[in-house]
Amino acid sequence: ATLVISVAVTERFARHAYRSEPDWTAIHLELKRPHVTLALLWEEYRRANAKGYGYSRFCELYRGFEEKLAPTMRQVHVAGEKLFVDFAGGTVPVLVDRLTGQIRQAQIFVATLGASSYTFAEATWTQTTADWVGAQASALAFFGGAPRLIVPDNPKAVIVKACFYEPSVQRTYADFAAHYNMGVLNARPRRPRDKAKVESGVQLVQRWILAALRNRRFTSLTELNAAIRVLVTRLNERPMRKLKTTRAVLFETVEKPALRPLPAEPYVYAEWKIARVGLDYHVDIGGHYYSVPYRHLRAQVDVRIAARTVEIFLKGERIAAHRREGTCGRHTTQPDHMPENHRAYSNWTIEKITAEADRVGVSTAMLVQLIIAGKDHPVQGIRTGLGIVQLARQYGPERLE
Repeated sequence: ATLVISVAVTERFARHAYRSEPDWTAIHLELKRPHVTLALLWEEYRRANAKGYGYSRFCELYRGFEEKLAPTMRQVHVAGEKLFVDFAGGTVPVLVDRLTGQIRQAQIFVATLGASSYTFAEATWTQTTADWVGAQASALAFFGGAPRLIVPDNPKAVIVKACFYEPSVQRTYADFAAHYNMGVLNARPRRPRDKAKVESGVQLVQRWILAALRNRRFTSLTELNAAIRVLVTRLNERPMRKLKTTRAVLFETVEKPALRPLPAEPYVYAEWKIARVGLDYHVDIGGHYYSVPYRHLRAQVDVRIAARTVEIFLKGERIAAHRREGTCGRHTTQPDHMPENHRAYSNWTIEKITAEADRVGVSTAMLVQLIIAGKDHPVQGIRTGLGIVQLARQYGPERLE
């Protein structure tokens, strides 16, 4: 009996020794490609190795390999699917005024792609919505493409309400994501593994970038970002111990082909405001008044305010668009927004009324000129002069004269 068992064990080990061991690192990287499954990779392995492992043993051995990886590497992220974003905990001092010695702390934004761990970093002054959007737009330009989902934590500048079931995304941030055809999938509250990838990226940035800059002095954000770009390149070209390759190689071979192309025009930052249309069919934006179609009097509207444009929306439909003006107390009015009687009045000028009065006759022209001259400002006489010359339509020029 002992001899039989010994022979069986010997044959079993012989069979295992005969089998070709799969390249588990290559298999782990292949699983990052869209639609690739462990079952498909096993079938390819068996076609090349007819006496190779069965499917269950193949899966068991892969799980054993996977457990030896770092926690962030264990999560299989599909190429081109997710971009994880956050701000690092550390800051970098920047000398903003040499005369007074004033120093300002720069914040460090970090973005990490899920499949390749390819990392981007940029310094900003604050962590406001404008900085979140601007830094992420720079990250997408750096990657040369856009993922399907962007995964932030739950900062107030980005996520208005961090609800487990229905989180509320800040309007400007949602507008930015829609421009690049990305969805926003914020990390679930109290779920640290949802953001493990970016936390690993933040840790790497702190170790290999912030620590490397600790003894350097910067006098501008531009100078700081130039130094960060050099160190980011070095970070992405550092070999990854477990996978025996670099983030740059993984990005070029696996992730970059799966990213969506960027839109032709970059995102233009804009803020949203809720306003109400006045009785004069204008909306007050920063002390300047912009017109909307007069039929929307007293309506509550959403206003998108960009650097050069002002757009006004009602229930998701754009009802007006204007060039942004900075003069307070002035009006920007489009003729087609006005009621017909207002539009007819607005087309009249002092010169046009005077010319119409001259065509009626000498007496009419003299009366209109006296009326205009008698006002504190000539424009104040337009309405009266208009009323006089229009009498010619009802009574005829001879009788009016």
